[in-house]
Amino acid sequence: MCSIGIEPRIETARLVLRAPRASDAPRLAPLIDDFDIARMTTRIPHPYGLADAEAFLAGQQAIDGGIDRTLHVETQAGELIGAVGAHLRDGPFPEIGYWIAREHWGRGYATEAAAAIRDWARRMFGCRAIVAGHFADNPASGRVLEKCGFLYTGAVQQRFSLARGDEAATRMMVWLA
Repeated sequence: MCSIGIEPRIETARLVLRAPRASDAPRLAPLIDDFDIARMTTRIPHPYGLADAEAFLAGQQAIDGGIDRTLHVETQAGELIGAVGAHLRDGPFPEIGYWIAREHWGRGYATEAAAAIRDWARRMFGCRAIVAGHFADNPASGRVLEKCGFLYTGAVQQRFSLARGDEAATRMMVWLA
């Protein structure tokens, strides 16, 4: 098992991944209030308003950073464009997840952010493996993970999506150090 504690700030060629702040709420809410983003996640409800963003950000202060780490994704110019996270779920290895605001799709930001959190987890915690999954009806997310070196395990899990209000088939993937 590896831990995912320690407050990271990760910089890539185009992005900064940093801890969420309460002041992010007014920028965060309109980015996530998009059904096409929320329905591809397990934990984002839809609709998503300012109160949801404020509650999420307040909750981040109470979460044990050793088992659940969410980072906001910003451009180098400071524009909030998404989030990425590493979370310990049912197994010994962290699972990563991410979302990028619609107006930034197709620019490689998801791949850059996912690779950065993967590399951070490997360096900081010596993880031998990192897992990820994507809903079967989101092949674009599968391509992001493949570009990051993840391989399909052959396992398909049913995972509940708050936005969908239902379970969705989730294709599981793994990255091995």
